[in-house]
Amino acid sequence: MTHADTAPPETPTAASIDGRHFQFVGATESVYEPGGLVVLASPGQVRQLGQVEKASFTIGGAPHGSGRILGLLTHDGGHLDVRRSVAFGSATLHPADARTTELLYGDATGSLPIGSFLASPDTPARLLAHRFNRHTFWCGQSGSGKTYALGVVLEQLLIHTAMPMVIFDPNADFVHMRQAHPAGATTDARRALAARDIRVLRPTSPSPDALRVRFLDLSMRAKAAVFRLDPLDDRAEHNELMHIEDTVGLVDPTKIVPGLRARGTPEARDLAARTENLRVTDWDVWAQGLAAVTDILETRPDATVLDLGGFANPEESLVVALAVLDDLWAKREQRRPLLIVIDEAHNFCSPDQTSPLHVAVRERIVQIAAEGRKFGLWLLLSTQRPSRVHPSIMSQCDNLALMKMTSPTDLDELATIFGFVPPAMLARASRFKQGEALFAGGFVPAPTVVTMGPRLTREGGADVEVPLR
Repeated sequence: MTHADTAPPETPTAASIDGRHFQFVGATESVYEPGGLVVLASPGQVRQLGQVEKASFTIGGAPHGSGRILGLLTHDGGHLDVRRSVAFGSATLHPADARTTELLYGDATGSLPIGSFLASPDTPARLLAHRFNRHTFWCGQSGSGKTYALGVVLEQLLIHTAMPMVIFDPNADFVHMRQAHPAGATTDARRALAARDIRVLRPTSPSPDALRVRFLDLSMRAKAAVFRLDPLDDRAEHNELMHIEDTVGLVDPTKIVPGLRARGTPEARDLAARTENLRVTDWDVWAQGLAAVTDILETRPDATVLDLGGFANPEESLVVALAVLDDLWAKREQRRPLLIVIDEAHNFCSPDQTSPLHVAVRERIVQIAAEGRKFGLWLLLSTQRPSRVHPSIMSQCDNLALMKMTSPTDLDELATIFGFVPPAMLARASRFKQGEALFAGGFVPAPTVVTMGPRLTREGGADVEVPLR
């Protein structure tokens, strides 16, 4: 279809030679944006739902572009058959209304209301709840509203599904999920959320909400990572660590160093010095008789928020992450579904981090990304910097949520990994305003640009306002 030197048509028209994709030319006053939904009406009362994937225009000329056909609409317009579509030589097209757009989601009871279509504020936007059984990548630069929007979706998952979740929360953004937003009125949704079992574990909380790890329950690899021991390079100390439970005991951390020194062997003295230098026994993360986080997760609360930012030593948060991920992997054959939400994921699975704890956590996440889905372990990774997340993890994600992102490097990487997103829609992310997002992949019936709805609970990490006179 050629657009140059032709008068704009009075009525927008389209054509499809394969029944899957279409090209169109609009009238001069027509407005079409990548992601917009249109109804294609061809002779014989055949109506189909399509989505614009590419659109361009010249000043004074007609907009034109291309898109794909999503399905065949029934004659009464009450059903969308996504398995059928037909080719046509000519069709008129016009924007889909809210009622037609709703047909995309089929049975609305299986969907999560998260906001509205950016191009149609009166049309609700939804995610398909049952497709969170795939890994999800969630990203947006600082100030895009990424964490707020993630809270919207997690709240809706808690209201509309029975899927338990554990949230790795480095910045205390989700620690108020049990508290209703003060600006909201009481609704059925708020009551449903208030009825859920939400545990918030914090380093400074008293029992039973203290965030703790039991050292004896850690795998040998995890214990070695805590002490930064290599099984070959540090074989003498590593061997001493393997038998420390039998020779010293670990119920009281204050007795570890004296117990090692009392053994009198060179390797025990070396391990004692290492323990003192790293100040491992001073860490607040050790259970010391309190319930461990793995014990609490075993009871499967509806949501368990782990406040990882409250530890004095940054390696303590990695110990918690490793303990939880190792325990879930060790019990994977139980096939108990769990959504594993990791906020600021670049802190846990960056390819550039080389400390033993970082490496151990990253490798476990890589393993869960590659094999966890069949065991009911599903990742939701949220980050400001996609380029700082290991590509082996990103490549396993079937769902994408993208908020404002202006970094060309990050956008190029997203385009490479998430090839199912139309490039023109991906490019819009650099122009998003706060609270606008692109959703694509299995958890939406078609790539969707959304204005996010309000939170039902308090946000923990809201910006601090500048004091004014």
